Amino acid sequence: MQVILKKDVQNIGEVGDLVNVKDGYARNYLIPNSLAEVATQGALAQRERNIARIKAKAEKLHQEALSTKEEIEKIQLISLSAKAGESGKLFGTITTKKLAEELLSKTGLEIDRKSIILDSPINHIGNFVMTIKLSSKVKAQLNVEVTASETIKEVYEEETQEEA
Repeated sequence: MQVILKKDVQNIGEVGDLVNVKDGYARNYLIPNSLAEVATQGALAQRERNIARIKAKAEKLHQEALSTKEEIEKIQLISLSAKAGESGKLFGTITTKKLAEELLSKTGLEIDRKSIILDSPINHIGNFVMTIKLSSKVKAQLNVEVTASETIKEVYEEETQEEA
């Protein structure tokens, strides 16, 4: 089935693209979620009239994403501290929500926590790299340094030694 995309869809296409997809995917996912519309004669004519506007809007969003990327990469490093055990393991994890809040306080930019991608969970002291997906084409990377605000003696190991 041919559809015209109303929004960017990962691995399918960008706004305004005319793409072929399976019928079930179009009927059950793309169309009900307002991501696409069926490519009828009227819709194709409408697309041709609006193609310049769609491309201009996409270019504007791309430029905004690039400027946001520059602002984020100016920071270079975010330092966080959390309670940790003697082995360096944190009590809990540093979440994407916490990282988004830290970015807001440092840059004033409100970044959606869902756009922050971590290679591995931040659950111990050390340096990490986070990727922020600003658009389908623009990604920013930022280093995160986690230090111990307070080192807490790990009691569990001592209790097991006393019982033996």
